[in-house]
Amino acid sequence: MPDRNRAGHVRVAHLTSSTIADAPQCCVGCTWWQDRDGVRPAPRATKARWMEAAQESFGPWGKLYLDGGRLVAFLQYGPAGAFGRPQQLPAGPPTDDAVLVTCAFLVDTASPWALQSLFLACIGEVRDGGHPALEAFAYRHDEGEEFPNRFLRHRTVFPRDFLADLGFRTLRASGRIELMRLDVRGIIRVEEERSTVERVWGAVRDRARLPVPAGL
Repeated sequence: MPDRNRAGHVRVAHLTSSTIADAPQCCVGCTWWQDRDGVRPAPRATKARWMEAAQESFGPWGKLYLDGGRLVAFLQYGPAGAFGRPQQLPAGPPTDDAVLVTCAFLVDTASPWALQSLFLACIGEVRDGGHPALEAFAYRHDEGEEFPNRFLRHRTVFPRDFLADLGFRTLRASGRIELMRLDVRGIIRVEEERSTVERVWGAVRDRARLPVPAGL
């Protein structure tokens, strides 16, 4: 996605302990993915300890899509081993060597392309960091399922065709849930290859019947 920070004040920022306060409030202290059972809510101190450990071993563990000072979308990810919950999910567990995308939150539903931008930024960062692959849990929707059910109902699993358009392939499935993987070794830098961005966006736009974002 072209950098529009100067003209449109749009930017993708790292998610860290210093910027977590800018995330959706329901995500700030959430430890659903970090916990193994989630029988009761964990205190914020637990999230703070997890953030410290993740940043020390991995670095930024997510992305924020910002338009000026306004949050548009949020994405969390990190080493698969840093999350306890995926070990028990259908189609899991994720592969030990993968970076796992755990959840996304679209704050501005009029800007759905922000999720695609966050995924592209994540893919580039994972590749540049020397990690071999990116994985995520997917949901196989019925044909013709509308946008709210595809992108707003499930915050922790992603539409299967959305991930497939980005190059993810299914590792295993359990009912409608799939674990999908994208091998990032040897792929081109998405931020430098405009044709790749246009191709991926075109597929996402066609499936969701969305307008093309300004600046693309």
